Amino acid sequence: MRRQTGFTLIELMVVVAIIAIIAAVAIPAYNEQARKARRADASRFVGQLQLELERWRAENPSYANCTPAPCGSGTYPVAPDATVSPNYTIAIANATAAGYSITATPTAAQNGDRCGVLTLDPAIKAGKPQWANTACN
Repeated sequence: MRRQTGFTLIELMVVVAIIAIIAAVAIPAYNEQARKARRADASRFVGQLQLELERWRAENPSYANCTPAPCGSGTYPVAPDATVSPNYTIAIANATAAGYSITATPTAAQNGDRCGVLTLDPAIKAGKPQWANTACN
C-alpha cells in the first residue's frame, strides 16, 4: 500500500491562524506609520509656508496683503492647494499687519486622524506648529 503525503487540514488551519495573528498586528502598525508620514508632510508644508510668509513680510508692509490672491501670483508664498498636500487642507487665517495663523485640517486618507488639526500661530509657542491633540506634539 502506498503512503499518502501532504498536509492535514489541522496543519493548514494552524498556518492560517498564525498568518491572521501576524496580519492583525502588522496592518494597524503599517497604517499608523503611513498616517505619521502624512502628518510629517503637513508639518513640513506648514513650516515652508511660514518661511515664505516671513519672506513676503520682509518685502511688504503687511501679512494681510497676502491672502488669498497675491499668495499665488508671485514667486512666493506658494498658494496652498490639494496638489501640495492631498491629505490636508492648508489655510492662512487671521492675516493682519502684525501676524497670521496657518491651519492644516485633515482630509481624504487622513480624515479622522487622532492628532486632529495642525495650527501654527507665530505668537504662540515660538512659532512651532501645534496639533489639536497635545499628545501628538
